Amino acid sequence: MKKTIVFILFLITSTANAQQSASIVGAGKTVDPYHYASVKSVTFNKAVVASAHPLASEVGAAIMKQGGNAFDAMIATQLTLAVVYPGAGNLGGGGFLIARKSDGKSVALDYREMAPAKASRDMYLDKDGNAQNELSENGHLSSGVPGTVAGLFATMPFAKLSFKALIQPAIDLAEYGFVITAHEAAALNSTKEDFLKYSSQPSAFIKDQPWKAGDTLIQPQLAATLKRIRDNGSKGFYEGETAKLIVEEMQRGNGMISYDDLKNYTVKQRTAIAFDYRGYNIISFPPPSSGGILLAQMLKMIEKYPVGSYGFQSAKSVQLMIEAERRAYADRAQHMGDPDYWKVPQKTLMSDAYLAERMKDYNPNKASVSADIKAGTIHESEETTHISIIDEQGNMVAVTTTLNNSYGSKTVVDGAGFILNDEMDDFSIKPGVPNMYGAIGGEANAIAAGKRMLSSMTPTLVLKGNKPFMVVGTPGGTTIPTSVFQSIVNVIDFNMNATDAVNKPKFHHQWLPDEVMVESNFSAETKMTLEKMGYKMVDRGGIGRTELIKILADGKRESAADGRGDDSVAGY
Repeated sequence: MKKTIVFILFLITSTANAQQSASIVGAGKTVDPYHYASVKSVTFNKAVVASAHPLASEVGAAIMKQGGNAFDAMIATQLTLAVVYPGAGNLGGGGFLIARKSDGKSVALDYREMAPAKASRDMYLDKDGNAQNELSENGHLSSGVPGTVAGLFATMPFAKLSFKALIQPAIDLAEYGFVITAHEAAALNSTKEDFLKYSSQPSAFIKDQPWKAGDTLIQPQLAATLKRIRDNGSKGFYEGETAKLIVEEMQRGNGMISYDDLKNYTVKQRTAIAFDYRGYNIISFPPPSSGGILLAQMLKMIEKYPVGSYGFQSAKSVQLMIEAERRAYADRAQHMGDPDYWKVPQKTLMSDAYLAERMKDYNPNKASVSADIKAGTIHESEETTHISIIDEQGNMVAVTTTLNNSYGSKTVVDGAGFILNDEMDDFSIKPGVPNMYGAIGGEANAIAAGKRMLSSMTPTLVLKGNKPFMVVGTPGGTTIPTSVFQSIVNVIDFNMNATDAVNKPKFHHQWLPDEVMVESNFSAETKMTLEKMGYKMVDRGGIGRTELIKILADGKRESAADGRGDDSVAGY
């Protein structure tokens, strides 16, 4: 194992309470929840997990060492994230899994949240027809029916180990606790008032004194919920005691999720999006995610240009990519939604002829104006988390799950100990009214009972010569597709290693608002040149938290966890 870069972000000693419990977590008790470090980049020989938290990555790697495959590791990592990364890791949200088995077959599982049966198109409008964004963004009424637990069980046919073995590390972490990082302490402190406002009862996330790095977070109610899932399978969440606790929480806060909503939730098997870019085969997620189509559109719109020769983050390369992003997001607003409720013109949106037409008015010397860039004419009827995994056999798994906003609805289910999503805001609550990420929507993404809200999640695999080459994905709301887009271009066009591809400064344009968001370390010279061309440049904080694995020519796995957070890699 060749270590390329290791940044030790923190090494935390346990509290006296934690010391008594010793190291009880993980396969073979190999993961210590009281002393751990964030490892940013390692080249492993056989298998690797990259996720948003060191303990989750360590658990996933331990599971593979124990004989599990990438699917086992995903299930264990996701369950661990539900405990150690409450801002986005979840039981109360949903997500998408894209995978390629070692035999070459693709898997695409949609366990996106669904609108409750009582949901209706205008449920967030007041009597005068004004959008009430507060109701769609926070509290009980903002929650869709969770899909994560169903998604984990839908993944089990591809796994090797028992579900009881895969969930036990998460149970231990919830029951006996783990020490939190400075990032986690700050996030819990800043969300305290929201938890008090939007939850009907106090939870494990609330305490009298401010949280600080090194404190131990113990979640007994969540441990009990995980044990019910361990003992009763999917029914341990969607029926019985946990379902009762969810429905009672809904009733206390005027939410809509019912027993029938929970019992009737289903995972959908989708057909993965696949397309070529410069000789590489890209595999990503179809609607109800917009991510795969957006990625295909953006990459194919720039493919005819010699981007590599333009230079990384030159005004020429960035300007071309901005204009591709602008046109793709205009199409997102008009044409994309849940394919079970809306006919998404996927084939046309990704066709060479259509995309050539979209770029006809591209001017390499001048900014387009979003007001003039409408969706193309079709002639036919930020808090999220990502896991990238590749195992010894070459199984590739990319999973992005979400609660939507950081800590979702801020509603903790009393007695069950987990946070519900605020995913209803991802619908278009009123045509032309932006959601919390500024995304504009219309009829395609209008609210309907049982419908899945449009997503930006973009778990993605890349093949080279029909062999595994890259696993990539990120959180970040509407910035997800552009971050994945730029990470792929960084590797393929600019020949970057995994670490640079992930950590070099990102930029984002999403049609409306008509502005280019850039990270603080973005090239000042390029920014000035683009401003002279007519672009409105806006500084913002970090964009996404990308997890990327790149398979080298000798078969080794070069991994990178994003430096923008506590993200970490683990493997062997």
